[in-house]
Amino acid sequence: MDCAIAIYKGSGKKFFTDIAEQLDIPTTEPKLNKDGEEVGEKPLTMDGLKEEIAGNIDENTLLIFPEAKRLTTGVRYWLEDAIASGVKVVCFAVVNPQRDIFLDMVEVELELPDNAQIRSVMSAEASRIGLPISRSRLAELQPLAGRNPLLAKKVIRNEQLGLNQKAKPEHTQYLVIMPILIAMLMGFGVVRFIGMGTQNKSLYIFGGVALVSGMTLKQLGSIRGARKRFGQ
Repeated sequence: MDCAIAIYKGSGKKFFTDIAEQLDIPTTEPKLNKDGEEVGEKPLTMDGLKEEIAGNIDENTLLIFPEAKRLTTGVRYWLEDAIASGVKVVCFAVVNPQRDIFLDMVEVELELPDNAQIRSVMSAEASRIGLPISRSRLAELQPLAGRNPLLAKKVIRNEQLGLNQKAKPEHTQYLVIMPILIAMLMGFGVVRFIGMGTQNKSLYIFGGVALVSGMTLKQLGSIRGARKRFGQ
């Protein structure tokens, strides 16, 4: 089975060129002079690459996209036609975008890497950049990366630069509770209006006090101090 792995990095032509080269598909076309004679070759345009790739892939082709969330609308439309012709497509993403081609795909949740795998990634990155590092030091740095391979590589690069790395990992995933707070504030507002309409002073006072208290806490929670980054 023919296989190609590509990551979209802002250039559609470069993206499709990478796919074509991995599948041994031509990326050039004959260059003709005014008399219609061939005088060399010229690179295919992005549309030309799309057509050339589409004409040379079939059910025995596998396309893998490690960062599927980056794929543009035009690329996804092209993939939709490719999938319809039998091409197998594998996309990796932290969260399923839940749109167009992703709706037709089978979603499989992968397990997070364990500590041993993260240390292996860190060791490989250290070898790649020529940084001598002991196993004990890897054990000290591994908690900074958590279970994220990308952060594991970043931790090693920071170690090479001699940066004083944070004691806490940078990969904390926050739960957005703002919709819950807004719903609670609206509920207090409803209680206040019910108290006003029924002449129930207790409900009116409770709803008003709770609404003002909630708004106060919401504003206090949005206060942030000055934050500095490396290099500033």
